[in-house]
Amino acid sequence: MSLEFKDYFSGNSGNYKKYRPEYPAALFAYLASLSPANETAWDCGTGSGQTAKGLVRFFKSVVASDPSRPQIENAEEIKGIKYLVATAENSTLENGKVDLITVSQALHWFRIRDFFKEVERVLKPNGILAVWSYNLLSVTPSIDKIISHFYSKIVGDYWPKERKLVESGYNEIVFPFQEVTPPYFEMRAEWNLYELIGYISTWSAVKEFQLANSVSPIDNLYEEACQYWGEPRRKMTINWPLTLKIRNKIT
Repeated sequence: MSLEFKDYFSGNSGNYKKYRPEYPAALFAYLASLSPANETAWDCGTGSGQTAKGLVRFFKSVVASDPSRPQIENAEEIKGIKYLVATAENSTLENGKVDLITVSQALHWFRIRDFFKEVERVLKPNGILAVWSYNLLSVTPSIDKIISHFYSKIVGDYWPKERKLVESGYNEIVFPFQEVTPPYFEMRAEWNLYELIGYISTWSAVKEFQLANSVSPIDNLYEEACQYWGEPRRKMTINWPLTLKIRNKIT
């Protein structure tokens, strides 16, 4: 099995785990309600396991795979979750045994056609494929404007081309199976400014900017955000709207 892939996260896997926002529990309850059974879920591109932790409350067994060994090694060991170092396109899972496949903020890194073939192979009849992404967060209009400028103008040239798929909500991708229209979901966190800056520092474009320029762009962002945040330790509500693509393998 080849584990070659575009790895933007292994070198920052500790911070990636620390500063990832949590997906809402209602999302996993909804996906479990769509699933033909609640036996086995496969979280593909799990990173350090945020989605797997949500799924295991509703499924007897969760396989959480990622091609990045450091990400898997940083994942929390939880009963019912089996972590696997594997690519999306070659999971090593058995044929037709999975009730639900989830991909959270990762589909744009996959060889998508090959991944969909793997989905076809491992998913049960009437099984569910659920893919979601999120783009920029929202705090207040003034802070949002600063972050949007940082995203597009400061580190914009350092985003990999795959990021365009996230920005469009995966609308260019032709998915297999029958479409299911989901309700609205969003992530929410109560963070201080230090936590927000920690999260932004995990962006792949920030890492690439620093490698290219030998300086971090984060300090200037922090100074600008302080003007509108006030006391940096003050907690504020951060929102990330989720874009969901859900398909049912109806046979």
